[in-house]
Parts: sequence; structure tokens; C-alpha cells
Amino acid sequence: MKATETNLKGVYLIEPKVFGDERGWFMESWSKQKFDGAGLHIEFVQDNHSFSATKGTLRGLHYQTDPMSQAKLLRCTKGSIFDVAVDIRKNSPQYKKWTGVILSAENKKQLFIPRGFAHAFLTLVDDVEVQYKADNYYAPHYDGNILWSDPDIGIEWPFEPVVLSDKDKNAPLLKERVERNELNFMFDEDLRVWNF
Repeated sequence: MKATETNLKGVYLIEPKVFGDERGWFMESWSKQKFDGAGLHIEFVQDNHSFSATKGTLRGLHYQTDPMSQAKLLRCTKGSIFDVAVDIRKNSPQYKKWTGVILSAENKKQLFIPRGFAHAFLTLVDDVEVQYKADNYYAPHYDGNILWSDPDIGIEWPFEPVVLSDKDKNAPLLKERVERNELNFMFDEDLRVWNF
């Protein structure tokens, strides 16, 4: 497994070793031992799986606040997505900065996103499946979202989304969440290690 930090500290592109022959291929999609070896000390507790039927489906920007914030390890197991992480911790030096990568069933890359970041993805083709691990359980009372096109963040999407939930279409701007004091995250200089 190769773990490469993106332009955002704490967000890693994970490239598993893939072993292939005439039968097909094999890879380890998750190894606690290898993550620990890379300094990513995470205890995942929940796996999620989503399906999006239509190219241009956008899900996000989603997050959970403390004490139920979540680190995630995402991969696309069918089709391809443009996957985005945004640092929304108010005291972080990279606050409002974002990174985006293409994850696909073909490239088998994964994105690790630590706690305190919002997440979204845009499907690049029809019939897309995304699977991800989370280190905290879904908690609706701590769930939040931010408008995908927030100009203060300025994500450069590959194209305009065509399918969004009402919740995501009508999401507030980041500054509105801040004004209402709705972004509560612990800031840790070492984004890789979380002790809860």
C-alpha cells in the first residue's frame, strides 16, 4: 500500500498493491497493520455502500460535528467519481482549502479523509458504486452539509451536477454555518492521530 499526502495535510491518496494474472486480480482494500505503519491510526466501525444511477449525481458536501465527527476511507468499486475533501475546522491553517481526486473501479485508488473535513463526490459516469469505511457511527443530530458550489470554497468541479437531493440543493453556505456556530471540531496539529 502506498499512502501519499495530498495538498491538504492529513488527507491521503491510498494506492493498494494489485496482483494480477490470467485469472484476474487481487488486492488488500484495507489493512490496519499497513495503515498503522503509515501513521494512520484509525479504528473503523462502520462500512457504507452507495449506488448512483446517473452521471452527474452529486452527494455532499457532508460532515458530522464532534463528538461524532468521522474519518473516512473511500473507494469507487463501479464506475468513477470526482471525490472532494474540504477542511472546515475554523482554527486550521488550511481552513476552506479543498482537494479533489478521481477514484474509479479501474484505478482502485482510495481517499482517506480525517475528521473535521466535509466530503462530496460527483459521479463521472452512469451506474456508480462507492464504498467507504467510517471511524464513527452515523449520528443524524450531528449531521451537517454545506452548499457544493460555495464561492468561499471554490471547488473546481469537472462539470455542473445534474442530480442532487433537496437537502444538498438547499444546503447553507459555510459562512452561515460559522455564523450559527454549527462547526464544532477539535483541532489537532497531527491530523493523522485521533484519540476519542
